Amino acid sequence: MKNKESILFKVTTNLTFWVLIAIICGVLLGHFNPENGQKMKIVGDSFIQLVKIFIGPIIFLTIVLGIAGMGDLKKVGRIGIKSLIYFEIVTTFALVIGIAAAYIIKPGRIDKSGLTIEDASKYTSATKTDFSWLDFFMSNFTLQVLIVAIIFGIVLNYYQKREAILAVLYNWSKVVFRALKFVMFLAPLGAFGAMAYTVGKFGFGTLIPLGKLMITVYITMAIFIFVVLGSILRYYKISILDFIKYLKAELLIVLGTSSSEPALPNLMNKLERMGCSKSVVGLVVPTGYSFNLDGTSIYLSMSVIFLAQLYNVPLSFGEILTIIGLLMITSKGAAGVTGSGFIVLASTLTAIHKIPVEGLAFLLGVDKFMSEARAITNFIGNGVAAIVISKNENEFVDPEHPMEFE
Repeated sequence: MKNKESILFKVTTNLTFWVLIAIICGVLLGHFNPENGQKMKIVGDSFIQLVKIFIGPIIFLTIVLGIAGMGDLKKVGRIGIKSLIYFEIVTTFALVIGIAAAYIIKPGRIDKSGLTIEDASKYTSATKTDFSWLDFFMSNFTLQVLIVAIIFGIVLNYYQKREAILAVLYNWSKVVFRALKFVMFLAPLGAFGAMAYTVGKFGFGTLIPLGKLMITVYITMAIFIFVVLGSILRYYKISILDFIKYLKAELLIVLGTSSSEPALPNLMNKLERMGCSKSVVGLVVPTGYSFNLDGTSIYLSMSVIFLAQLYNVPLSFGEILTIIGLLMITSKGAAGVTGSGFIVLASTLTAIHKIPVEGLAFLLGVDKFMSEARAITNFIGNGVAAIVISKNENEFVDPEHPMEFE
């Protein structure tokens, strides 16, 4: 009897359990009462905005403490270069996988006359043919904080009273993470609000006409996670299943909110507890949120081929290579924020000048439902990246109790 009570207590006091319950309740409300479901948008948005308050301080403190504590600026540069090379290789591989899957399964071979047409004018009229690194930087808060923190950390290395400042920053870091822990108790509310709004606004009916595309996207994402990322982790003797179990609470938050940003601080914290060094986590994860978007890369490349198939537009091998090249640049503009991948897709289609950009109207209804797959893949991909760089730099210390599944 005591064992049953103990198990029941552990389950009912577990954040993962309540986030899952909240997601189910949100789906039910959105489906059976769409009007009230849409009103829950403010609840989901408020939670995301609340967590975003912590992202800047956590990235800044983690990076400054990591760089200043490391002391070796050459090592900082080496980690940065290795990270960017790894990001480019893996995201390019994701782009190719997305295109290959689309050509094999052919999700665009359907009758578009029966598809729901949404208003895509706000995307098609505002697209730019040229990618601007300045616009990318100015609109990317995470990247801005990352660069400021790196500069501050480097300068701090040369300051005589470095230890005193580091002690203060370390204490502030503990305070911020403690406060975040309490805020995360609100995660079920955020997941409930976001899911209720999504289902209430778009409805499951929109999934049927484009079901083939949805299934293709989710299958391809799963293959990428378990085969590609799983193989990378297996090389370092880590199980992808164990890693996913370790991050189950954060993954449910990502699923419920359709964004990987609310789980960023917890991901950094858990990677450190797992054995990755603070300096590597601080450099790799925030940078990865801007440059290592595996799920977004798969979705973008697959969507381009889907629309080409939908409009019966033949693409030569050279044009496919051009698409990959364009997406290698434009995909960097989708910094893990809900809906940003769709905007990048619009700008990429505009630059190609062959596939009708008006075709985006067919994707609007299901784009929201595919953002979960993108966000989850991006999230896991960045976690794997931090492990790879930590292992490669010998900055991974096996903890006494690795990946405890609380």
